[in-house]
Amino acid sequence: MKNKIVKTALINTLLTAGYVILVASFMFYAPRILNFDKGPDTVFAPILMLLLFVLSAAITGWLVFGKSVMWYLDGFKKEALSLLSHTLGLLFALIAVALLLLLSF
Repeated sequence: MKNKIVKTALINTLLTAGYVILVASFMFYAPRILNFDKGPDTVFAPILMLLLFVLSAAITGWLVFGKSVMWYLDGFKKEALSLLSHTLGLLFALIAVALLLLLSF
């Protein structure tokens, strides 16, 4: 069970990181590609950003907490807390590595 927990936590972490990279890339490149930086300011930009924020919170919340909550509700409380701890620990490690890479350049 321990290997399954670590594997699931690693998959959740990598999927979360992939989603964050995808959204960050969209936010960085979309204005240039779609020529949004040359158009007039409208109310649609903040609406789009808030909708993207809500969608991102739902997706990352599901990736980080989804399986843990399901296991917890199914009675596997110790395993659920272990999965959540491993997932958050791996996310923290990934953030630390990204921060070190950012500061090294």
